[in-house]
Amino acid sequence: MSTLLDPPGIEWRRVSPRYVWAEVVSNIIWWGAITVGALVLRFFVDETWTLWVAIAAVVMLVLSTIFTARQVRAYGYQLRDDDLIVRRGIMFRRIVAVPYGRMQLVDINRGPIQRWLGLSELKFVTAAAASAVVIPGLPESEAEQLRDRLVELAESRRAGL
Repeated sequence: MSTLLDPPGIEWRRVSPRYVWAEVVSNIIWWGAITVGALVLRFFVDETWTLWVAIAAVVMLVLSTIFTARQVRAYGYQLRDDDLIVRRGIMFRRIVAVPYGRMQLVDINRGPIQRWLGLSELKFVTAAAASAVVIPGLPESEAEQLRDRLVELAESRRAGL
């Protein structure tokens, strides 16, 4: 799936398909808690709006589950000679190219659901405070290798500045 925004000649590396399950479980927990909370409130308050909140939460759970697989497939990244390029998004596509010499921090995060599925989230920050880029859903070993490679490339590029 290529778009007009994609740089020419890019072969996107994808995140793990298991990341779909991490997102689905997160959605079930989030929207399920809202549904249960609305139904419990309905028991005590007996207001009609609480039922509408529960119905809306179930609808959001169904819609988010439907779109999750497509959102996960939209993630991609590629190491190029001078930068790392990352893309995400379906409707609002975001493609970010981060020069190796500008990377200041490369971090790996693993939440409980991701740990259970053997996945990690790689986050790296540049000198600009608003430029944190995240690649979620990487297998643990791939995230560690990518982190080490990015740190190595960042150190070598900064040395030349």
